[in-house]
Amino acid sequence: FRPGLHLAEPLQTASGAPSSARPGVPSERCTDEKSRRILAALCQDYRGGALGGDLCEDLCEAGQLRYRRCLYYERGKKVLQADWRGRPVVLKSKEEAFSSFPPLGLLDGQPEAGGQDLPEAELLVLAAGEARSALGLEPAEGGLSRLELVRRGPPRRGQLASLWALLQQEEFVLLSLLRGRSPHAPPVLGSCGHFYAVEHLAAGSPGHRALFPLGPDGGRRGQARAVSGVALSFLDMVRHFDHDFAHRLHLCDVKPENFAIRSDFTVVAIDVDMAFFEPKMREILEQNCTRDEDCNFFDCFSKCDLRAHRCGAQRANSNLQVVCDKIFRHWFSSPRGSSAVSSPLRGSCGRQCRSARPPGPKARPACSGGCEACSRLCCGSCGTARSCAPGRGAIRAGTLTVGPRRCSEGPSRPQPSPLE
Repeated sequence: FRPGLHLAEPLQTASGAPSSARPGVPSERCTDEKSRRILAALCQDYRGGALGGDLCEDLCEAGQLRYRRCLYYERGKKVLQADWRGRPVVLKSKEEAFSSFPPLGLLDGQPEAGGQDLPEAELLVLAAGEARSALGLEPAEGGLSRLELVRRGPPRRGQLASLWALLQQEEFVLLSLLRGRSPHAPPVLGSCGHFYAVEHLAAGSPGHRALFPLGPDGGRRGQARAVSGVALSFLDMVRHFDHDFAHRLHLCDVKPENFAIRSDFTVVAIDVDMAFFEPKMREILEQNCTRDEDCNFFDCFSKCDLRAHRCGAQRANSNLQVVCDKIFRHWFSSPRGSSAVSSPLRGSCGRQCRSARPPGPKARPACSGGCEACSRLCCGSCGTARSCAPGRGAIRAGTLTVGPRRCSEGPSRPQPSPLE
């Protein structure tokens, strides 16, 4: 490899083999050898001026961003673990090679070192339009000034080409927009070419007894408190994504591997490739159909209008239903998970999880208002009270509180923060 690209020794799985793709996901084998080649090609393009980014110097020259291991390859997406100045991070790109992304036509006719003569306003308008298109938003929507993608100083051709490649990646655009707006999404830390970095958090797994690594074992009671804290944070995340933006944010791929837990039990959505704001969700769902099953898009679905042979644009299930079905059911319905959950949470949420899916092999989740009652766990027995304050003996769990509550009147929720 070229000098300057610092690649640490590969980490291996417990079996001694290189890490591979996530369980149950058909994809190519994830190897350290190939991951090194990908980063070596990235640095070669950086040295040739084809790409840029605020992490390129640390990755390719200074040795401050060091590759550690391959996490997974999935449907073309490459996800690698690295250390950045002593901090564990994850490098992501939905394509292996920089050349896989369509070039920025605005650079046609510009000199090789060029880009300096392009008006900054024109670049910002172009970037904003591309980001809005990726999210399915109208031109007047999307707080796109928050992207902060064009660095200060005269833009270079490689920087602009890299920006364009990043804007082709919906997850990057969404995480950039959510930066500073959501405790449930990891911030983008920087980028090099088509790869962007986010903080590394330990993901959940069906292999974990409680689905997520919850830190040192505090005994049965400590485990129950931890799971209760995570459950409440999931409910807070659902409320947040449903109500705190101008458009509802739909989660269409809910599984433990796509979430992680911070030390304060805050749930973080670490893979949002299948998360869509309402306008994009409607566009995805509204397809031709001959039966209801044709209207399924991962965990999001609508119903088929058999007269028009068209799927409804309105999603028929909710984020809360899917979280109840894919996450809470493990804790509140299975013998394996039941001992790890406090009795009040198990009793209340268990009833909602069981009602989230009618019996039968072809049954689809149906709420009928039942699963929505899961949200009442946030306030225990407060009933219709508008807010709850922590009572004696309560503990913090992310942005919520686990334990006794006292009820008080007040605003039902914060006013939405539109993506203006």
